[in-house]
Amino acid sequence: MTLFTSDEETKSLLNSSFCQLIFSIFCALFGAIYEMFSHEVYSFYMIYAFAIPLVFGTLFFVLIARSGRKKPSGIALSFWNMAIVTFTVGCIYKGIIEIYGTTNKLSVMYPLAGILLVVIALFTYFLSKEKMGNEGAEAA
Repeated sequence: MTLFTSDEETKSLLNSSFCQLIFSIFCALFGAIYEMFSHEVYSFYMIYAFAIPLVFGTLFFVLIARSGRKKPSGIALSFWNMAIVTFTVGCIYKGIIEIYGTTNKLSVMYPLAGILLVVIALFTYFLSKEKMGNEGAEAA
């Protein structure tokens, strides 16, 4: 039964990895199309916004799925995905603001919210890992 659960968890992580890959491709296309109409004004935030879901989503999930380590719980995975989306949307927003040629105080909130979500994701991951360890000790 444990192998079945592990296989299902791996399948879930690979599914999340594929979704992050689609999101990364969408961000790359969005950035390319947006910059085609930006009158030769470019922003590195907009150009490289696709890299966040690619590295911290797709590659990260594939590495976790292929490793022998404990897979994250659903809640930890949800918070991690929210952090990826927050960082990516923040980069796109900052890129739009730079291309427009202005500043905005609210652009500081995206990295702060993303960091908070990463901390919550790591906390829930290690909390569930500790809880699993305690349940395993009680079963023995």
